[in-house]
Amino acid sequence: MGKKLSAWLFVMVACMGLLAGCDGSDKAEAPVRKSAKAPVEILFWNPFGGGEGDYVGQIIKDFNESQQGIVVRQLRLESNEYYVRLSTALSFGKGPDVAVAHADRVSPFVKAKQIIPLDGLAQLAGLDFSHIEPTNRNSVVYNRETYAVPIDTHFHMLYYNKDLLAKAGLDEDEVVSKLRHLTPQEFMDFLTLLQNRLPGVQPLAVNTPFFQEPFLDMYYEAGGELLTPDMKHAAINNDKALGVLRFYQKLFASGLSDLNDKTPWDTFHNGQAIFWMGGIWEAGHHLKDSSFQSGITELPSLFGGNKQWGSSHTLVIPTYVTKEKQLAAMAFIRYFSEVGSLTWGEAGHVPANSTVQNDSHYQNLPYRKLFLESSRHVKLAPNTDKYSALYTVLSEELQNIIANRQDPKKGLVDLEQKLNELLAS
Repeated sequence: MGKKLSAWLFVMVACMGLLAGCDGSDKAEAPVRKSAKAPVEILFWNPFGGGEGDYVGQIIKDFNESQQGIVVRQLRLESNEYYVRLSTALSFGKGPDVAVAHADRVSPFVKAKQIIPLDGLAQLAGLDFSHIEPTNRNSVVYNRETYAVPIDTHFHMLYYNKDLLAKAGLDEDEVVSKLRHLTPQEFMDFLTLLQNRLPGVQPLAVNTPFFQEPFLDMYYEAGGELLTPDMKHAAINNDKALGVLRFYQKLFASGLSDLNDKTPWDTFHNGQAIFWMGGIWEAGHHLKDSSFQSGITELPSLFGGNKQWGSSHTLVIPTYVTKEKQLAAMAFIRYFSEVGSLTWGEAGHVPANSTVQNDSHYQNLPYRKLFLESSRHVKLAPNTDKYSALYTVLSEELQNIIANRQDPKKGLVDLEQKLNELLAS
């Protein structure tokens, strides 16, 4: 794949000098240029910090060194301000030439005609959409046109501290097996046993700053839905959601999880929590630390099913980007999908490119076959251009329920009402 892509990149770079007469064929001959042309520089916006940012930086470095006609510069933005900045840039027509967008954030950009369909560019570039997992690709298709290239699926797994399990006198394999067959009450009983054996250590770190994610993990396990099939009404005020909220409230009330933990990912990595329902994007960070012995297993099926929350990072090209930079951006996108995804997979994400998924380098990474299996159970967001606003309301109201120890029945009534008001607007 690498030699074929390098040859294509050489042709593509030459094509950018002419902006015509190129069909993206790997066998096409590069036009002879009369004089050296300065490389095309494109700006790549993304929200990846920490360990993820290091992997993206490596992908950009590798791409820039793989050819001489395109230079990718990146602008990393804080995740909590990323979409505000991106939306503003797209509205004013000045900003990135290629950008990351979660699949569930693409729809409003399509509706506003702020990003371009990529089918034509992909064909010119030789990017084969049939190599993108169908679930991922379908999440960014509107009116039979593909508006983004998915690069991954990401979701949660259950991380555990091997040293702490051993200190509690438990066998790792037996614990992993046991977790597959527990009810919510049995799971809490098990955490209580750990609490008694290891006082001062949090049995289970829960992502309270982004509580909507662990809530949706268990709610989807229970078979819940956010919206009705026609996506016109909310469908969250029900016994399934109530059972999940009461489960988490019991965890917090009994001290099995710390409601006030603002950085549970660090709590786990620092050896202060036995279990952590964390993102697969943390796998590289946790597993590469030789001083920290951690393991990973699937989320326990406490509520009967195996569906869980998840999302997908995609790459998009804004409408205002010039033809020359569109070609350059697509060259980078293809490289990211077909080559960079191996590096991205080292961070923990499951590549959306099926060819990369089947690559022995990826499959031989720790726990990746388990990641692939778990990715089949991901439930992506409803495909509505109001999802971003709905998700914000969901996040705020769920946070209010747990932080203020609100009656979950009343909280769900209020939540569903606010979601319906938004859907009706």
